[in-house]
Amino acid sequence: MSAVRLAGHAGADAPLERRGVSRVRRADDAPHVARHLGADALDSRRCRIGCVVRGVFWSGSILVGVAPMNRMVMFGCGLLLCLSLFASSEAVALNQGIIATFSIASVDPETGQCGAAVASKFPAVGKVVAHARSGVGAYCTQHYDIRASAPRALDLLADKKTPEETIAEILRTDKAPGLRQLAIIDMKGQSAQHHPVNAPAGSNYWGGMSGRFYVCQGNTLTGREVIVAMGKAYEETKGSLADRLMAALVAGDCAGGDHRGRLAAGIRVCKKDGDGYWLDLHVDKSDDAVIELHKNYVESDHAARGDWGKRPYAHPCPNRPVPKRPQ
Repeated sequence: MSAVRLAGHAGADAPLERRGVSRVRRADDAPHVARHLGADALDSRRCRIGCVVRGVFWSGSILVGVAPMNRMVMFGCGLLLCLSLFASSEAVALNQGIIATFSIASVDPETGQCGAAVASKFPAVGKVVAHARSGVGAYCTQHYDIRASAPRALDLLADKKTPEETIAEILRTDKAPGLRQLAIIDMKGQSAQHHPVNAPAGSNYWGGMSGRFYVCQGNTLTGREVIVAMGKAYEETKGSLADRLMAALVAGDCAGGDHRGRLAAGIRVCKKDGDGYWLDLHVDKSDDAVIELHKNYVESDHAARGDWGKRPYAHPCPNRPVPKRPQ
């Protein structure tokens, strides 16, 4: 695999990731790794708490001279209003929540195929994070996912918007862009990524990597080696697009994956001039989802398999501890 470049880390010299700026890759660029180490999510909360405190003092300041009973009622109403604003801003983030995830999206201009693969500590994640469309490209939405954005993102790509323009448009109308991790790639191999600004303190590793015709990303991973292993496996695997996606997912899992476990995994592939998904294989709940998905894929007779996928099944990393059971 070609040498990779590291870009940024949490701290003063990593303003791009902390602002959630998209990483863009042209089809013929060298592989690139974007790194984000557990950014502190407390800043926005401090801001909202400050709003509540200021609101309480403001309410008290205008109640001087008001009858005691009315003063108490008005003060209580003001406090409730401030607290409701605080809660509603948190709800924007918490009502959509596929986090603790790693994924890869890719295209093969020679065969006209495109697809994505994903693993997560959350159940039934395959149809939530990974999306693709024949002749258009592939898209992944994770970490407080905005699954409803997938059709629109692929529509924008089909309308000749660049990956960078597509992500910018998706985030333009989003109420919580700082919580999203997005990746998109078109059929030319041009890609873009957006990493969350509000990564929780204590998260082990956040990041992404883009290479020739693929883009991979993850959050709350055991380390940088997960992303690098995915990219390396994708580039070195000989086989079909589905083979390479599956090999990359397995490599990320064997390298440590999400440090909180892998409960579900999935792979989706579209073929040239096809309607819908040609391959749509999922493990929705398992103590070792990626390995189970790999076994199901290899033992299937699906035409999407190439030479790699037709080999007899063997556990790819038998000495690796079984992932911890997600809570």
